[in-house]
Amino acid sequence: MYKKRFAMIANIVLLIWYSLSMFGLKLGNKYLVEGAWKEEWIFLVIPVITFLLYIFTGKIGKYIHLVWLLMWFITQFLSHEWYTIFGSGFMGRTEDKIYYFKDCIQVANISGTYVPDLYHMILHAFIIIACTSIMVTGKSKE
Repeated sequence: MYKKRFAMIANIVLLIWYSLSMFGLKLGNKYLVEGAWKEEWIFLVIPVITFLLYIFTGKIGKYIHLVWLLMWFITQFLSHEWYTIFGSGFMGRTEDKIYYFKDCIQVANISGTYVPDLYHMILHAFIIIACTSIMVTGKSKE
């Protein structure tokens, strides 16, 4: 029961954190994250639905949600960390990423190198925690 409760809390925290990207949050003159409801609302609806499937169905809901979380993490990794590690990527130009996120809160700012902003670093950690917590749960209805 403890593992399932932890998985539920981890996923709720992830969804709350991710919802910040829908509405945006500005702290002082920097953004934690800019709002993107108009363009990306479906990407909040999908994890909510898959999470509800995890809660209310058996194994199938667990695996559907797990697949969504893994796909989400892979997409985030290719969109952010890949650029930091390899200096370029296939989801836009590095310079465009640096420019797009210039007004966001940065943990590190390395000239000419894209480093994910604070919001995305925390988002990626929450996705990993949520995914891991789902993997270690036994039956979805425990």
